[in-house]
Amino acid sequence: MAIRHFCRSERQTVNRISTDQFSQSIHAMHGATASLTARERVHEQFEGDTVWEGEVLVFKLSDHPTASRCFAWEVDGEITAVLAEGPIETATDAVRASIWADGAEEPEA
Repeated sequence: MAIRHFCRSERQTVNRISTDQFSQSIHAMHGATASLTARERVHEQFEGDTVWEGEVLVFKLSDHPTASRCFAWEVDGEITAVLAEGPIETATDAVRASIWADGAEEPEA
């Protein structure tokens, strides 16, 4: 599972970056040409609290060796792009994986 650039936010997120910038970032991160196919709203909760809510863009990848789609979003100008492979099948899966990966990278207190 390839996850790049995650910035956790506990507020609603709406993408403010152009789809061209997303496509360029996906190409830079994953080496694939991306074209937008859909926009999906994701509202992720944990124990009744919202941990992430926002718009996830779904891109078709035309030349990636293992993935045919990519899910991407932006928080505070930072793009997250998660490939649709392995257990990642939906936009919600991608957001959950990023939250989990971000939590796994935090040092223990």
